[in-house]
Amino acid sequence: MSSIPRRECHDGGVNDFGAALREWRGRRRLSQLELALRAGTTQRHVSFMENGRSTPGRGMVVRVAESLQLPLRERNALLLAAGYAPSYPETRLDDPAVKPVLDGLRRLLDGHRPYPAVVVDRFGDLVAANDALDLLTEGVAPELLEPPVNVLRMALHPRGMAPRIVNFDDWARHVLERPRQANARAPHERHEAMLAELAGYLPGPLAPAPDHLGFAVPLRLRTPLGELRLITAITTFATAVDVTISELRLETFLPADQATAEALAGPQ
Repeated sequence: MSSIPRRECHDGGVNDFGAALREWRGRRRLSQLELALRAGTTQRHVSFMENGRSTPGRGMVVRVAESLQLPLRERNALLLAAGYAPSYPETRLDDPAVKPVLDGLRRLLDGHRPYPAVVVDRFGDLVAANDALDLLTEGVAPELLEPPVNVLRMALHPRGMAPRIVNFDDWARHVLERPRQANARAPHERHEAMLAELAGYLPGPLAPAPDHLGFAVPLRLRTPLGELRLITAITTFATAVDVTISELRLETFLPADQATAEALAGPQ
């Protein structure tokens, strides 16, 4: 019988795992008992795992990672911390194995026309888009459209879409929430750098307007077709077992009112 490969750590891996488990549990604001109930174990076992007094099996590490709702990349990291090989592959986007998924996404993008739609990675870098995106990028500085295009930067940069966004303060608050939530789910220095960069494009602290509706706001954009009001829908791939695919986001724009729908539909 072949054994499950384990990684050699300077301290055997158990202490690394315990520290990582304790940190993630704290980030998720779960007590040891709450995590134990979710993972189908006991509070005592969770305590022993965090303190390095118990060596978790591979199945337990996976159950704990699922109970903490960790992204696949962080589940791999938790497995490594426990001394196990990662369970979830990470395939490059230019790998032929990913082509069927990307082809399917491009068909979804094309089927969404005449409305804009994009696919982005976990940092907001553009992976694919339909040609209706041209309506959003009209007037954007050429350097912001050089690959890799970051849609968050393009939205708030003063040489990007910002001058044409009527409700810039509300929309900026909505855009900033994206890297904030991503960093809360899986902290990364690039999320933090993006937050700092985006905040630098704002004239000052964002003060909510009297009719502010929170983050659920339409994008109001000046275009040659007139002012468009667009709402967004974001689709994630919850059943993906590949790290790269699981981190993709399909973002579609839809008309928020009849005037916008008619403007985007064009002459009948």
